[in-house]
Amino acid sequence: MGKIIAVANQKGGVGKSTTVVNVAAYLGSRGFKVLCVDSDPQGNTTTGFGIKKKAVSATTYDVMIGKKRIQEAAVETEFENVSIVPATEHLAGCEIELADFENRVNRLKMQLLTCKNDYDYIFIDCPPALGIITINSLVACDTLMVPMLAEFYALEGLSQLLNTIKIIKNNYNPALEIEGILFTMFDSRLNVANDVVEEVEKHFPGKVFQTKIPRNVRISEAPSYGKPVMYYDKASKGAESYELLCHELLGEPLELPKKKKLFSFKKKKKQ
Repeated sequence: MGKIIAVANQKGGVGKSTTVVNVAAYLGSRGFKVLCVDSDPQGNTTTGFGIKKKAVSATTYDVMIGKKRIQEAAVETEFENVSIVPATEHLAGCEIELADFENRVNRLKMQLLTCKNDYDYIFIDCPPALGIITINSLVACDTLMVPMLAEFYALEGLSQLLNTIKIIKNNYNPALEIEGILFTMFDSRLNVANDVVEEVEKHFPGKVFQTKIPRNVRISEAPSYGKPVMYYDKASKGAESYELLCHELLGEPLELPKKKKLFSFKKKKKQ
């Protein structure tokens, strides 16, 4: 049975979609069968996999309102073992339309239960808001991954999200647990960044990923080419960081394969 991981933070621009795209791509390359559910009307995960939004015939919107089964909406990406339920701006309408539905907080869960056994991992990319779509995602998932910036304002957002998690656990999904808190766009040279990490680790011992995703040009460039960073530039710091994150997610040692030296030079003996 697959594991469902929601990637959420009500603050935008913290790397939710980037994390979903790159973690899914790496796990797929390792032979795991992965489904990504783009639940953000901005559709960044859809774009990140090179899917043309105008070409898709079914989206997360159709799944949420019951027009399509999730199996009908899922499309294969060009990347190994990774499929996606794409999203377009029409998904924003769900916030209003679902208000009149029965079991409106269980819409996504009911759909995912029909395909959970078909995948090893299912990632849900949540919108940057604590609305009905995010609540559906939190009700449907097994664990929650929280990308965040190492800034003090981010601590307020984390506190609000944790209050929402508490409500979800008490009312809809008692098994919900935090997979981990992931620091993104991290700069270890900044004192404030290290202070925030220390503060979060103090309040959430064992819940902060050791791996920190740095600011990296290649990570920023890859979506414009419709590729995960490991397919865009596997040797970049960004690709290596997401690879380490996946090792941590899988419970493996945090080390990268040793790179082979292409050339070796022997020092000439002095005459």
